[in-house]
Amino acid sequence: MFGTIVNVSTIIIGTIIGTVLKKGIKEEYQTALFNAMGFAAVALGANAIVTNMPNSIFPVLFIISLAVGSLIGTILDLEGRFNRLVGRFGNSELSKGLSTAILLFCVGTLSILGPLESALHDNHTYLLTNATLDLVTSMALAATYGIGIMFSAVVLFLWQGGIYLSAQYIEPFLTAELMTEVSIVGGILIFASGLSILGIKDSKTVNMLPALFIPVVWFIIQAL
Repeated sequence: MFGTIVNVSTIIIGTIIGTVLKKGIKEEYQTALFNAMGFAAVALGANAIVTNMPNSIFPVLFIISLAVGSLIGTILDLEGRFNRLVGRFGNSELSKGLSTAILLFCVGTLSILGPLESALHDNHTYLLTNATLDLVTSMALAATYGIGIMFSAVVLFLWQGGIYLSAQYIEPFLTAELMTEVSIVGGILIFASGLSILGIKDSKTVNMLPALFIPVVWFIIQAL
């Protein structure tokens, strides 16, 4: 799990650096950082959508995934549970930043295929590349939201660690077609997080997280 450990470490280091920088930033500059992170999330989400949408072989799957996933998340009140958990350590703004961080760090080709390559072929290239990107992202997020962003490192470790340990079992299911569908849904969630940070529309992104698993279920059904 060398690659995952490095990836987690860069997030912790980036968070510490960003938190130190935050202490010397005036409130008006912090507002500017909020806006910058919001627009960055919107841009990253839009890029994921535009890049993967033309490759989709199930054009309506992302719509079904969002509808069903959001309904499940709302019934389970994932957003409320998440906010109450984060509220013990920070404020409502931290919950927005942390949910965005988790999406940016965990939902992506590098973060999903990286542990597979590491476990099956001892190739850490994907994860080391991802670690470099996450270092910069965690610095920016921590400079905006503070030390609480470090909790995303725990989620990343559990996510990538789970993929690493079950690599030989899940590799056959992680086809290019499935990754395309997951990337579209993930891009929409990141885009929605950006809108929430900017104060344009609070879409309760955490409630929408189950949508990421609907394409997986669909492809498993297809394979049966």
